[in-house]
Amino acid sequence: MCTACACGTQNGESAQVVAGGAEANVYTVSGMTCGHCVSSVSGEVGKVGGVTDVRVDLSSGAVTVSGAGFSDEEIRAAVERAGYTLSATLPVGAA
Repeated sequence: MCTACACGTQNGESAQVVAGGAEANVYTVSGMTCGHCVSSVSGEVGKVGGVTDVRVDLSSGAVTVSGAGFSDEEIRAAVERAGYTLSATLPVGAA
């Protein structure tokens, strides 16, 4: 059972929202343990204005966000709304 959200999911998987974008940042999110966690983070981050692509790697906790016009603080707030903690960010340049 997932300890972060108690959804009952036992296996991890990655999720993605596919679109194009001009910038990409990689964030480290802690607390994700299952596919439901990935879906929650992807859904909240995907609602941030300017975000065009969200890719979550459950095994590493990496969340890659592409687009333009969003701030790290907006991403942090979205991750926190989903119930998780953003612990780091790393710009990866133009996509």
